[in-house]
Amino acid sequence: MSLTNKKWIMKNFHRFLTFALCAVLLACSKSDSNEETEAKAVDRRANLKTTGDSANDILSNTNFDKLLIEIAYVSGFRPTSTTMTQFADFLRQHTFKEAIEMRFLELDSPDKEDLELQEIADLEKENRTAYNEGKTLAIYIYFADAPSDGDDLDEGLVTVGAVYRNTSMVIYAKTIRRLASQTTAISIADVESATLNHEFGHLFGLVNLGSPSVNEHEDPDAGNHCDVQGCLMRAELQLGRVTGKSTSIKKGLQSVCDLSGNTVLNMLKSKSTSGKSNTVSLDAECVLDLKANGGR
Repeated sequence: MSLTNKKWIMKNFHRFLTFALCAVLLACSKSDSNEETEAKAVDRRANLKTTGDSANDILSNTNFDKLLIEIAYVSGFRPTSTTMTQFADFLRQHTFKEAIEMRFLELDSPDKEDLELQEIADLEKENRTAYNEGKTLAIYIYFADAPSDGDDLDEGLVTVGAVYRNTSMVIYAKTIRRLASQTTAISIADVESATLNHEFGHLFGLVNLGSPSVNEHEDPDAGNHCDVQGCLMRAELQLGRVTGKSTSIKKGLQSVCDLSGNTVLNMLKSKSTSGKSNTVSLDAECVLDLKANGGR
């Protein structure tokens, strides 16, 4: 074989080795990328069920022993520290969860004059980071800077909160602050706490949403709400089903409760004028239902 042919073979052999090595590295890179993508993939199905479906999981430690509460809030509308303390106390009072983590997520404003429930769900899909994992059950709560599109200011009807999935709810923080500013006897934390705890009561499965009534106390005129006077889950607190103002039903994505701001305010005023604490609690029947479904 001539020297020229040997040089040609060696030159092309080196090119072949270089090409083969690049191909192997590229294949490994793609494989690693695919594995990384699969590892990061999140199964959201457990957090996309209907309200009350996770009641027992929230109340008991059978399947989950930790709650991760993701508090997503628009800049300037972070809930007060008092609200968060009272909320954590409420959870520990009625569930067996000792490990409760509050994770705060600050978000830009969506720049909306008002928000439909479907728009809120779309924002959740875009921004939510916490989902069920292992023994941790995740909840998403959005504090909005825009009112509900179902509000009717001329009629004095405003919504302060709504729950729309088994681990999802919205708190209309701007509306709450406007209501709280109407009186010095009631603070932002008072209204936030009453709203947050009421809506979480529905995630607990109240009333007949996943925690069946031991003794029937559901208001026949306002489903999924208690008929006991003074209870946190009282039907008079509800707006949507009673007045027909719930646009969540019109738009397809349904909320079992659009909480009326004025009725929350009136209940808090009543407690304030009677000299009682502004904390609104669950009545004995609701507590009995929670205990029967794995709660304290």
